Amino acid sequence: MNRRRLLISAILLSYFLLHGTALASGVKLRGNLDFTKTTTLPSSSHRKMLLLSPGKAERRAEPERIGDKCKSTDIVVNQAATEPMPSGIPGYTVEITNMCMSGCVISRIHISCGWFSSAKLINPRVFKRIHYDDCLVNNGKPLPYGSTLSFHYANTFPYPLSVAFVTCS
Repeated sequence: MNRRRLLISAILLSYFLLHGTALASGVKLRGNLDFTKTTTLPSSSHRKMLLLSPGKAERRAEPERIGDKCKSTDIVVNQAATEPMPSGIPGYTVEITNMCMSGCVISRIHISCGWFSSAKLINPRVFKRIHYDDCLVNNGKPLPYGSTLSFHYANTFPYPLSVAFVTCS
């Protein structure tokens, strides 16, 4: 019970310190802290914004940026359940789309895919597992902007698929 009370006190204290709001609840914590009086914290004393100099603002790096035009989030992977195979194994369809709006062509698309396997044959030029958690899309060839590549697979469960690595060409 004491541990729970301490955790709740810490959460409340951090909330009030972060938001700079008044404390007027009559809460008294152990130690030297006494919040029985109304206290208002100045909003600018505990946070300071880091300002970039005008010359550095243009050169700021974006973590998702690949080259000048591309971002890793330009490749979108969608997956949905489809009709099962005649043997009863569930089926899934996957669509991999280049959503780049600046006209970039993305190649060497690697998908995080675990131990991907399928009871239904997939064209290895479209999608193939190279190693554990590494599947190659379109045989490494470029996927032009606006293009969608799709395939179907069958397994007892859907694999979580996400973009692991891409190259902007």
